[in-house]
Amino acid sequence: MITYDKLWALLKERRISQYSLTTRYGLPRSQIYRLHHECWISTRTINRLCAILNCQPSDIMEYYPDSSNPGRNPSRLYLSSKEIL
Repeated sequence: MITYDKLWALLKERRISQYSLTTRYGLPRSQIYRLHHECWISTRTINRLCAILNCQPSDIMEYYPDSSNPGRNPSRLYLSSKEIL
């Protein structure tokens, strides 16, 4: 699971409001909503946020293993799909 807690902390530290992200920097409100609810966002949005904040992706997002599906092994899924071919 990807979380954006680091983004909110960085925005607070730099005193940039969510309203400012929308009005000053043109980031759609729908993307801010998606970030708040930890939904999927595109790498284009991540790139844009990094450009606005002059930072690296690791400064605004963090990965945690998904505890809701502990038996899932992404590398095994990849192998399974290759075996089908």
